[in-house]
Amino acid sequence: MAALEGEELARLLAVARSRGMAALVEVHDESEAKIAVEAGAQAVGVNHRDLRTFEVDLGLTERLRKLVPNEVALVAESGIHTVDDARRMRESGADAILVGEMLMRSPDPSASLRELASI
Repeated sequence: MAALEGEELARLLAVARSRGMAALVEVHDESEAKIAVEAGAQAVGVNHRDLRTFEVDLGLTERLRKLVPNEVALVAESGIHTVDDARRMRESGADAILVGEMLMRSPDPSASLRELASI
């Protein structure tokens, strides 16, 4: 979202829909979340990592959930390192999570996936 204006985002979302796809629109704060929803995003990804400082704030999903309607998929992204983090995202109202580093660092990624799937 940070790279686009609202009108441009709406146009790109329309192109995706015309081709039978939905785009995951990544946001970093309240302002971007509002613009994404107003532009018609069907899926909003909340990036917990501040791309300027690289600090992670898992509370961002909790704060943005109230701005994203329930019919719009909310994906919690970045900084999810433990099953407890994933559980927190679920309890915060995330419909899905994006994990990478947790699985890459795991000695047994299959076991980690099974544990994540159990929450």
